[in-house]
Parts: sequence; C-alpha cells; structure tokens
Amino acid sequence: MGMQFMAIVTRRAEFSPEEFGALADLESRRGIELYAEGVFRQIWARDDGRGAIIAIEAADRDAAEAAIASLPMVQRGMLSVELHGLKAYRGFTAMLNKA
Repeated sequence: MGMQFMAIVTRRAEFSPEEFGALADLESRRGIELYAEGVFRQIWARDDGRGAIIAIEAADRDAAEAAIASLPMVQRGMLSVELHGLKAYRGFTAMLNKA
C-alpha cells in the first residue's frame, strides 16, 4: 500500500464558469483515468460548488503531486491545490494496542 493524501482543490475566482465548462470533459476524463489506475481513490464535489476533495494513494508525495499536476485545469492555473499527507489517527492506534 502506498502513502495516502488528501487534496483540497479550489476553483480560482479569476476564471469564468465558461472557462471551467470548456475543460470539464477533459478534466473528468483525466480524473477517471487516475481513478482507474488506483491513484485517485475517491473524489467528492465540495458542497460549496468551488471545487473537489480527492483521496489519493501514491508511492510518495512527488507521485501524488504529479498526479494532481496532470489535471488539465491545474496545468492551466485554474485550480489551487492543498495537498495533505495522511497517517493513522493516534487515538485508534493507542486504543487498538490496549486490546
């Protein structure tokens, strides 16, 4: 199993809905490719309509960043991305070790 990451993706306000719409199919297609490859594990639309949350599994941070960078809207600077590495919650580990 690779490392896990959470990407918080936000649409940049200086781009119009029409500009996002023009790339929507390409963006979706690339997201589906990454999902089929097992890199994108889950993708959620944000309830504020301003982007997505993506669960990523990759060999390392560089590979996760490369996957995100391959999205057409990211390549064009239309999205900002916060990438967070994930690790097991300490509380679960402590509780499981007591059992």
